[in-house]
Amino acid sequence: MKRPILPGSTGPDGRPATLGVMGGGQLGRMFVQAAQAMGYFTAVLDADPTSPAGLIAHYHIDTGYLDEQGLAQLMQRCAAITTEFENVPAPALRTLGAHRPVAPDADAVAVCQHRAAEKAQFRRAGIPCAPHAAIETDADLAAADPALLPGILKTATLGYDGKGQVAVESPAALAEAWAALGRVPCVLERRLPLAAEISVVVARDAGGTVVHFPVQRNLHRAGILAVTEVPARGIDEATQQRALQAARAVAESMAYVGVLCVEFFVLDDGSLVANEMAPRPHNSGHYTIDACDLSQFDLQVRTTAGLPLVAPRLHSPAVMLNLLGDLWFDAAGAERTPPWPRVLALPGVHLHLYGKASPRRGRKMGHLTVTAPEAGQARAVALEAAALLGLPPF
Repeated sequence: MKRPILPGSTGPDGRPATLGVMGGGQLGRMFVQAAQAMGYFTAVLDADPTSPAGLIAHYHIDTGYLDEQGLAQLMQRCAAITTEFENVPAPALRTLGAHRPVAPDADAVAVCQHRAAEKAQFRRAGIPCAPHAAIETDADLAAADPALLPGILKTATLGYDGKGQVAVESPAALAEAWAALGRVPCVLERRLPLAAEISVVVARDAGGTVVHFPVQRNLHRAGILAVTEVPARGIDEATQQRALQAARAVAESMAYVGVLCVEFFVLDDGSLVANEMAPRPHNSGHYTIDACDLSQFDLQVRTTAGLPLVAPRLHSPAVMLNLLGDLWFDAAGAERTPPWPRVLALPGVHLHLYGKASPRRGRKMGHLTVTAPEAGQARAVALEAAALLGLPPF
């Protein structure tokens, strides 16, 4: 990008400059909200006519990611384009990138779309990851190192929120799991003794400036993020600094432009290994909307438009609770409305619902962030909110 796309500037049609996003889910919605707050027009490409981002964007291009006419419309409308979903086809981003600034670029997204490529990138950046092996053929299956068991077999592509993952204890279970996953390319990872899970959200611009948010401590249930705490409770300063340096090294190793989240495992012996990364804002960074002076979506707007990056500041400790569609059903399976009046009566509570038409079990419907002057206060109120919602304690 030779020069920034300034807020309030106009395009050839005389309308405010437009920023585009591939994907219309909740991450796209929050990007659109951040861009619109700065005065940009927004365009969303997503085949769902009721997508959360498409419903509030200035332009909704209702096509698939690889539709030539849809991509042409997005390029015609937009001065620059980003993505909200790592599984947007890299060829679509490559097509867009030939004509418009795209952040992150197709090559970086392609790395994050394939677990083996992702782990190879971690190694290039000098970051350790779990011992693993690719399982793509019968020969790979037969040659799998027994030392990787017990392990987790993960599809190499299209896996997220615990999907495409099977725990395996023995060679026989490994063979059964691979068959159950359709014999698609997979990665077998050794199961590690975990003390904690953490993540780091960084942003890097085209000039190489890198900024970051604080280290976030995460709790997953059934493979889906349930709770994020910031500051990262129980994580010592040395471990946090190693995680920050590692996330920065990963971004720099790819000459990355955009917002990137790197997830890590803290092992029982205190060592740190990279788990995976997402080439976009991340669920664990949603608290930044309410707890920081700049959110991860503000930084996504800045990296997309070529605006200056400044280090975001945490002004309030925070706890974020993911709100899944299960909360909209009682024990008998009847649909209900969660007890929002009681939850919103608690101090420091910020409710974000994503505008999804109907709840489903396991579907991310929104999140709740609790902010307070002290981390202990935020945690105490978040536990109250969880109890009111019927969520387990943490």
